[in-house]
Amino acid sequence: MPKQKLVVLPKKESSAKSRPAAGRKLFGRKNRLIIVLSIFFLLILGIVFWFSPLGKISEITFKGNAFTSKEDLLSVTRLAKGNAFYGTSTDTIKERLLSIPAIESATVTKHFPGKVDVTIKEYPVVAYELAGSGQLTAILQSGASVRADTRGVAVEKPVLTQWSDYEAQKVQLCKVLGTIPSELTSDISEIIPSPTPSFPDRIMMYTRSRFEVITSISLLADKVEYLNQVIETQPPGVITMLEADAYTPFNPDDVKDQTEEVPAQ
Repeated sequence: MPKQKLVVLPKKESSAKSRPAAGRKLFGRKNRLIIVLSIFFLLILGIVFWFSPLGKISEITFKGNAFTSKEDLLSVTRLAKGNAFYGTSTDTIKERLLSIPAIESATVTKHFPGKVDVTIKEYPVVAYELAGSGQLTAILQSGASVRADTRGVAVEKPVLTQWSDYEAQKVQLCKVLGTIPSELTSDISEIIPSPTPSFPDRIMMYTRSRFEVITSISLLADKVEYLNQVIETQPPGVITMLEADAYTPFNPDDVKDQTEEVPAQ
C-alpha cells in the first residue's frame, strides 16, 4: 500500500486573538468621543456661566478709605457691577489700588457668587499745610496731600510752610515724620525748609513750648529724643541738632517778649 503524504496546513489565527485588537480600537474611539464631548459640554457650561448673573459682579464693598472716595476707587480698579466676576484677578486689582498715593496697602477678596470685598490701609497724617487758597490740607506719610476736613484736624501735628520749592524734600520729611512716635513730635508746631550748602536738607522747627530747633531731615529721627530731653529740662532757647548738638537759651527779655506776643496754647 503506497504511503500517503502528510500535508501540513498553515495555522490560522484564532478569532480569539483578533477580537481584543478590534475591541481595543473600539474602546479607544469611545474614549476619544467621551473626552471630546466632555470638553464641549464644559465649554458650553463655561460660556453659560460667563454670561449668566452668577458670573457677574453683584456687590462691591470698600473699607478703610478715609481720604479716597469710592468713585475714585472704582475708577482706578475698573470694578463695576455687571463686570465678569473672574474677569480681573485680585492681584491686578491690588496693584491698581497701590498706584493711589494715599494707599499704603490693600487686600482684595472675592466671595462667590458675585461679591468683591476691598480693605484699604491708608498712610497716616503726619503734618498739615496751608494752601495758597487758604485751605488747610493734610499731608500723609507718603507725601500725598488730602483734604483735612475728612477726618478733622489733629492739633498735635506740625504745620509745613514755605515748601512749594522743595517738594522732594517735603516728601522725604513726611516719610521720616511717619517713623517717629507721635508723642515725640507733638510739641513741634511748624517746620520750614532752611537749606545750606553743607546741609541741603536742613530745616527750622518751632515748638509750642517756644523753642527754635535747627536740624536736618536726615538727622531728625535720630535727634528727636535729645530734642525732647532739652524741652523738658531747659527754658526756651535755640536747639541745634546737626553734626554736633547745642543748646543756647534765649535772652530773658526775648522770652518775656515771646510770652507777651504769643497767646497761651
